[in-house]
Amino acid sequence: MKTKGLISEINITSLADVSITLLVIFMITAPMMTPGIDVSLPRTDASLPHDEEGVTVSIKDNKDVYIDNDLVTIDEFESRLKQIVDQKPPGIIVYLRADKSVDYGYVIDIVGRIRKAGVKELGLVAEIPQQ
Repeated sequence: MKTKGLISEINITSLADVSITLLVIFMITAPMMTPGIDVSLPRTDASLPHDEEGVTVSIKDNKDVYIDNDLVTIDEFESRLKQIVDQKPPGIIVYLRADKSVDYGYVIDIVGRIRKAGVKELGLVAEIPQQ
């Protein structure tokens, strides 16, 4: 008669199941976790890239200016942006999100201030129209 010995193998089936489940949960929830300022963006068919690694400048409809999620005054905007960009790796992109109701002159003023802060790469963010 044969006696059964101890099985010394590791059963990784449950570990793989849990890992895949966690991966799926993170893949679904990660896009929802990106914070931002609520701005009514203009719509365009043009493909405008937006990389989450850059710095985001947002202009709300009441002309409040935010760098990432921090409200800044127009007087301190350039110095704060320069300070933030200097801490990032070289070639960082600044993305400009402006509410569609903000007048063009104000947006161009902010673009000029972004350039004065030493930013070389500037991207514009827009929404893709609903089909």
